[in-house]
Amino acid sequence: MPLIPSNYTPPLFYRNGHLSTMYYGLFRRVVGPEQSRERLTLSDGDFLDLDWSKSDASTKKLVVLLHGLEGDAQRPYITGSAKLFNTNGFDACAVNFRSCSGEPNSLYRSYHSGATEDLVDVINHILSTKKYSEIYLKGFSLGGNLALKYLGEGNRIPKEIKAAAAISVPCSLKDSCDQLLSNQNVLYAKRFKKHLISKLRQKQFLFPDLIPDADIRAIRTLKDFDDIYTSRAHHFKDALDYYNKCSSLQFLSKIDVPSLIINAKNDSFLGKDCFPIDEAEKNDNLHLEIPKYGGHVGFWGKNNITYTERRALDFFNAN
Repeated sequence: MPLIPSNYTPPLFYRNGHLSTMYYGLFRRVVGPEQSRERLTLSDGDFLDLDWSKSDASTKKLVVLLHGLEGDAQRPYITGSAKLFNTNGFDACAVNFRSCSGEPNSLYRSYHSGATEDLVDVINHILSTKKYSEIYLKGFSLGGNLALKYLGEGNRIPKEIKAAAAISVPCSLKDSCDQLLSNQNVLYAKRFKKHLISKLRQKQFLFPDLIPDADIRAIRTLKDFDDIYTSRAHHFKDALDYYNKCSSLQFLSKIDVPSLIINAKNDSFLGKDCFPIDEAEKNDNLHLEIPKYGGHVGFWGKNNITYTERRALDFFNAN
């Protein structure tokens, strides 16, 4: 599918990538929706928490929402999406990845950009309820990479999954890591590292023999975190092996469910390899939109409904 022309033209303030990223990451507020929490036991005995919100009317349509790195189901980009979908005839299941719901998960491992086995468990659980005949996936950043990898890596995709949308996606994890290690992103990288190390110290309390103090002290960058913890806990050789195996870019050609990717040209987290133009041109199911503005998950919209929230809703209704 050729590139989709974008008509996203925000007010002047939101045309700065960093300002839009920070505003929508730190200052946006969403009132509602009303959520109820369900704890799901995973195939390996661990758990994650699902935050459900319902449409006003009985519906057979469900959107599964997947957050980004160190996010959770209470972030405004998740609750804003859930609220819009709920008011337009969709139930919403907002997934908190392992350790992201306010309570450490029970195993040494945690979540990561390619942990599609957890998404398989979530989808299977949803299907077991027999409530939904139409299921849609919407992921942000890490969650977007996860959704696209799931769709293209060879899983059996249930017929109920009708379409997907992925926002601000680091399709190449190495490329995105390189960007985050650059000077322009130093504040974001420090914030991510602070939260990741805080969780690692919680996990150290449970697994002191596997996470010595010397390892934590050795973490100076996000790549160090992936070398020292992510790769070891999830059976990769090192950070580069993790990035190579879990990047969705290599799986995009195999996606056969209509999928929309929206990556802003001024997203400082994304390098050129995160804009899969060739892959989109060769796959009729892959729809790629590259707005000039938007930063990283920083898309403005009227009435506190962002551009990508409306675009995803329209895309799902059309498929």
